[in-house]
Amino acid sequence: MADLLGSILSSMQKPPSLGDQETRRRAREQAARLKKLQEQDKQQKVEFRKRMEKEVSDFIQDSGQIKKKFQPMNKIERSILHDVVEVAGLTSFSFGEDDDCRYVMIFKKEFAPSDEELDSYRHGEEWDPQKAEEKRKLKELAQRQEEEAAQPRMRPMCYRPTRPMAVCPWPTRGTHAPLKKP
Repeated sequence: MADLLGSILSSMQKPPSLGDQETRRRAREQAARLKKLQEQDKQQKVEFRKRMEKEVSDFIQDSGQIKKKFQPMNKIERSILHDVVEVAGLTSFSFGEDDDCRYVMIFKKEFAPSDEELDSYRHGEEWDPQKAEEKRKLKELAQRQEEEAAQPRMRPMCYRPTRPMAVCPWPTRGTHAPLKKP
């Protein structure tokens, strides 16, 4: 057993010795590069947040704008923008299929989008209120027609004929005798 363990240990590479200055120097350099990259990334996020805060502030100040569409951005940037918008008291939504093509639209609370408007943006279409109204009317008409089709059909009742000898054209209880004029 001891021979087996000894042969395994002797076939393994030894860990770098503490005195191996070259290995330690490379490890320090790598750690320094990693720390520098992390600091740069953090600084970029801070700058992006400040830029978005300014754009959102300008949007709020502009009374002529009710919505704003931003350029496509990555997940982290969208997350930062959603956070900025929420803090500002606005409404925001992300649209787009692929992660690279997703963009954010922000709306002032008093002009929050309808479900139809959100659906059109989700399908990559531009929102047109007139088209939406036409679609809504067509949808209502189709729903009414569907409801009418689902209701059981009743046969029309006989009405008093204008001619004295008229007979009801559909079967009824009993037989009809010629009607007399009142």
